[in-house]
Amino acid sequence: MIRTSNLTKRFPAYGKRDTETLAVDDLTLEVRRGEVFGFLGPNGAGKTTTVRLLCALIAPTAGSAWIAGHALGEDDEAIRASVGILTETPGLYGKLDAVTNLSFFAKLYGVEDIDGQVQKYLTMLGLWERRNQLVGSFSKGMRQKLAIARALLHEPPLLFLDEPTSGLDPEAARIVRDFIQELRGEGRTIFLCTHNLDEADRLCDRIGVIKQRLVRVDTPARLRQQLYGQGVQVRLRAVAPEHVAAVQALPFVQDVQRAEDTLAVKLDDPAEHNPALVRALVEAGADVQYVEQTSHSLESVYFDLMAETRAEEGA
Repeated sequence: MIRTSNLTKRFPAYGKRDTETLAVDDLTLEVRRGEVFGFLGPNGAGKTTTVRLLCALIAPTAGSAWIAGHALGEDDEAIRASVGILTETPGLYGKLDAVTNLSFFAKLYGVEDIDGQVQKYLTMLGLWERRNQLVGSFSKGMRQKLAIARALLHEPPLLFLDEPTSGLDPEAARIVRDFIQELRGEGRTIFLCTHNLDEADRLCDRIGVIKQRLVRVDTPARLRQQLYGQGVQVRLRAVAPEHVAAVQALPFVQDVQRAEDTLAVKLDDPAEHNPALVRALVEAGADVQYVEQTSHSLESVYFDLMAETRAEEGA
């Protein structure tokens, strides 16, 4: 659905900026049809510039890309017709009602059944009862949902969402997240830029981390395993030196750390080796209270990847 090769964007010197700005550097990426792809990075990392490039809103400095089968720079009009986009600050006409806003954009997209499409998406997003209300009186959550409806009017196979739940209250954010899940169920491809790492963890099939250059791409689970391996926390009634020694002697154990009455054990396959681990501890006289798999948040993964990147840049 999306394929880029060495895609690069530099902005020339302008105004007080006396040197050019490298916004996106040598991006090579593939996003598969039907997946939710999360794009993470700090402010200024190139996320929004990448979205603008992939939607054929700006031209690359170098490299190439294919979006929904269309070549960037050659089939830009076809690309723009094939994508829907929600920007972080969507522009809606506050002095027009919801139906008029969507009908106007549906005409620009060349939608045939304008009334039907407007009703469909206002209903799906819970806005049909407010259809004749001026958009200027909408809450931020309602405006965000209306902007999502606008992005979907022409039934694009590929949807770009830039911070879709930013600033929303928990109920509105949940409605938007549920709607994203619904769209995935329809087979649409979703490119999601977000600072909400818990949201990305729950919604995304794969994650890409960018800081001008692409730092890492993989599923959230594999990113955790790459950085931290697998492990378990074993809580004992009391930890004695012989308990630690018994665990260290097991051939599948890679590392053991003690923290008060808990052993943090790193091993290659917890599901396979946990029974032998517990048996060894019991035979060593330990009273095992519980065993749970070690978990790391996507936030931890993100910050550790950023720390690695800063260290490489410093070197």
